[in-house]
Amino acid sequence: MSFAIRVSGAAAEAVATAVPTLVSDLVASGITGQNPDLWGPDAVEEASKRLGWVEAPSISRPLVDEITALRDDLRSRGVTHIVLAGMGGSSLAPEVITRTVGAELTVLDSTAPGQVAAALADRLEETAIVVSSKSGSTVETDSQRRIYEDAFRGAGIDPAERIIVVTDPGSPLEASAREAGYRVFNADPNVGGRYSALTAFGLVPSGLAGVDIAELLDEAEAILVELSVDDESNPGLVLGAAIAATSPRRDKLAIVADGTHIVGFPDWAEQLIAESTGKLGTGILPVVLEPLATEITAGYPDVQVVRIVDDADEHGHLFSDDRHDGEIHVSGTLGAQMMVWEYATAVAGRLLGINPFDQPDVESAKVATRGLLDSTPEPTPPAFVEGGIEVRATGGLADGQSTIRGAIDALLAQLGEDGYVSIQAYVDRVATPQLDGIRDLLAARAGRPVTFGWGPRFLHSTGQYHKGGPATGVFLQIAEQSDSDIEVPGRPFTLGQLIRAQAAGDASVLADHGRPVLTLTLSGSADDITALFEAAN
Repeated sequence: MSFAIRVSGAAAEAVATAVPTLVSDLVASGITGQNPDLWGPDAVEEASKRLGWVEAPSISRPLVDEITALRDDLRSRGVTHIVLAGMGGSSLAPEVITRTVGAELTVLDSTAPGQVAAALADRLEETAIVVSSKSGSTVETDSQRRIYEDAFRGAGIDPAERIIVVTDPGSPLEASAREAGYRVFNADPNVGGRYSALTAFGLVPSGLAGVDIAELLDEAEAILVELSVDDESNPGLVLGAAIAATSPRRDKLAIVADGTHIVGFPDWAEQLIAESTGKLGTGILPVVLEPLATEITAGYPDVQVVRIVDDADEHGHLFSDDRHDGEIHVSGTLGAQMMVWEYATAVAGRLLGINPFDQPDVESAKVATRGLLDSTPEPTPPAFVEGGIEVRATGGLADGQSTIRGAIDALLAQLGEDGYVSIQAYVDRVATPQLDGIRDLLAARAGRPVTFGWGPRFLHSTGQYHKGGPATGVFLQIAEQSDSDIEVPGRPFTLGQLIRAQAAGDASVLADHGRPVLTLTLSGSADDITALFEAAN
């Protein structure tokens, strides 16, 4: 399959205006040459150690045989079920890679006790777990590792035979893992987490799950020549300009998978773009949508639609469709798509005048969480309770309200003409996948773009945009009370306490940034979800 991109309307105008300058400034060859000066003097220090992803298809090649050999060894011992403990960029890339080819991978990217318990109960005797953390200190991943170690020992299984670690060289996790005798894959330290799809973080869990990772690297390598050339047809320059250089800028990017063979790609692109661009009060807000979503048909002037499609002919030309004028259409293999979007995001950072490789506001939620875990305060009393749902809000948002519908109305009343709604669900996403349906209801009601993120995983990706990007968002948190909980061995907290602290900590940070937050805590009854949908409708 050839790679192709088609732009029209405001996106085409942006390409015509911005790409010639990008070409004359040698931006494409500069990215390939890992020139850290492309994003200004303030970004040089970070950029100088975060551009290794441009070489990932070649540097990662030696991993293929190592991963394949380990997979064969595990299977020879009856270990056929792979679990991935990872957050943000460590989990989203393997998820899209394995789903696209139909390989089974249990992605454990949550601290919801029910979700972790369900993973533990699924074929533990046949399970190996990949523990992925760039820093080696990610609290969610550390907790999951400890829980699995304990479960393996309880089942009479040596954890050293079942735990595989992916981390940066020199991290605390590498030291402890090697001491414990675990198999360790060192990732390239010159690649940031959200750009790590084609490094060990994306390849180890995907390869162990059965993906042909050599083919994925081949797909990425095949597009590199086009991406490296300073030419107006360069797809990385074209896409970067189309999403970041519209005038006036369309700073909400509706990403739609429309008939593509790639499964879940918009979720991966969402974290790449949001965390890379959402800072210094600017950025591009990705909004993952279905083809007929309200935001697609409403024609909001600040929304740019991009469709991931599979309708290129044998020459790489996209079939014309007059119904979709003004949109961006992108078609290509998964490996090529990942490389093009990474280049385009780096280009967008230059056009926006920001450093696309740092994430200055991600740490704030982690600090707030640690503070709550250390102090273990009593939960803030709810403003009111309707049915089994507790209602809390920042800034007096719930004052005078007695119904969930009224509280949601008060939240939406804070929306400006350029605003958006962010729904953040700190719940077991495996047990309640239908909860994301609330997005469509609120989108129709709000008349503005609405994003949906599963907590706490979004904290490691889109959470950067919500705090560092434009102050135009309003936030609906959905939490849950769980009847069961899981102790974290060697830690003074449970998973239930951790996920509650993560939600409360993020709400406090958002409030400190002047963002309104409404928190609805479900009791665990199925009736609560029905009541929530009725209130949102």
